[in-house]
Amino acid sequence: MIFNAVIFDLDGTLLNTLQDIFNTLNTLLARHGYPVHTIDECRFLVGQGMKELIRKALPEGLGTPATVDTLLPEFMEHYADNWNIHSRPYPGIATLLDNIAAQGIKMAILSNKADRFTHLCAEVLLKEWRFDVVMGHQIGTAHKPDPEGALLVARMLGEVPSKILYVGDSGIDMLTATRAGMYPLGVLWGFRPESELLEFGAKGLVRRPEEIIGILKKG
Repeated sequence: MIFNAVIFDLDGTLLNTLQDIFNTLNTLLARHGYPVHTIDECRFLVGQGMKELIRKALPEGLGTPATVDTLLPEFMEHYADNWNIHSRPYPGIATLLDNIAAQGIKMAILSNKADRFTHLCAEVLLKEWRFDVVMGHQIGTAHKPDPEGALLVARMLGEVPSKILYVGDSGIDMLTATRAGMYPLGVLWGFRPESELLEFGAKGLVRRPEEIIGILKKG
C-alpha cells in the first residue's frame, strides 16, 4: 500500500509527555485534597482531552461538569509552566521524521491535547521538522475518536483518507483512523498496551519508530 501522508498522534507517539502531565495532575489533586494517582494509573487517564483527564482522575461521583470546569483553568495554568520539564521525543523519532521528510511524504499532528499546547510541543520539541498540519483540540469541536478532526486534516493535506497512514498509541487513535478510512498503525512504546490497540482495530503494530520507515518504503 502506498501512503502519501502520515498523521501522528502526539502524546505517547511522538513525545513522551507522561511525567509532566502526571506531575501537573497530582499537584492539582493534592492541592484540593483529592487522592493522587500512580504514573501507571495516569497512562490510562490521558488521551481524551484535559477535561476528561480531570474528570477521570477525581474520585467516583465527584467529577461533575461544574467541578471539572472549576479545576481546568488551574490545571492548564500549572501545565503551562511545567509542560516541558521532562517531555522529549521518543528515541528513534528523529530518525523517522528525517526519513519521512527526505521522502517528501506529508506529515501532520492530530491530538486531543489542547490546541495551544499541541502547537507549543511541536514548535519547541519538534522544531527541526516541518509538519504540514498541526492540530490539537479546539473548543466546540469533537475529541477523537470522532473522525471529524482526522478528515479535516486529510482535506488540509489534500489527500484521500485511504492514502494516509495514521500512527498512534491508543485505542482512541485506532478508532479514529478506522472511522476516518485511514490505515491504523499502533505503536508499542507509548502509554497503552498492545491488547488495547488490537481490540480497537490496529492493522499493524511497531515496536520501534524506525520500523515505520519500512512500511512507508514498501510503496
